[in-house]
Amino acid sequence: MTRTRRRIGTWARTVVSRMRGTGRDAGAGFVEYAGLMIIIAGIFTLIDQIGLDGMISGAIRNAVTSVTGG
Repeated sequence: MTRTRRRIGTWARTVVSRMRGTGRDAGAGFVEYAGLMIIIAGIFTLIDQIGLDGMISGAIRNAVTSVTGG
């Protein structure tokens, strides 16, 4: 067996074990968390850029005032 063939065989076994083994999702949590943070930051930036922050706080203030009667 040639050296290249052994390396390919080793690589294939490693890939298969990582795809089917216990560590197949290693690092996935971090990527998902980072993606979620990017989406949330985008939403907050969008709310700030189009001026919805004032409208939202005004609507909350009106709702609380109508519930508390004051």
